[in-house]
Amino acid sequence: MAATHTGHGHTRSTRQQWAGGLTVFAGVMLMIAGLLDLFRGVMAIADDDVFVSTPRYVFRFDLTGWGWIHLVLGAVAVVVSLGLFQAAFWARVLGVVIAGLIIVANFLSLPYYPVWSVVMMAFSALIIWALCVARPETSYDVPGDDG
Repeated sequence: MAATHTGHGHTRSTRQQWAGGLTVFAGVMLMIAGLLDLFRGVMAIADDDVFVSTPRYVFRFDLTGWGWIHLVLGAVAVVVSLGLFQAAFWARVLGVVIAGLIIVANFLSLPYYPVWSVVMMAFSALIIWALCVARPETSYDVPGDDG
């Protein structure tokens, strides 16, 4: 029995399914990275003794200041991840920007919490990869394609 294609159905191609899956993956990863950054910010603001202090680091900053930076980045990341679940274009763009800022912030705070900074940088790199690779199609129907 042969299947017929009428051209009127809204079927999703494999490429569109991958794009949707990668966007959801990026949203979940950005939500996790944002929550972890929020917690890291709270830790730095509440108790500076949790972090290692490196006296001769070039990018030396006040740990409470770093706490506020991570807290704000985490909060924005959580909001942007909610936009990714809605497949909003602004969320894709801001997701790449926020993940890039998280990488920079974790690089600059590397000596204070080294292993965790590297983990967060890897998380953010995966987010950027997922948001840049997935390109969802705007339309399901291809003009002139009768099947």
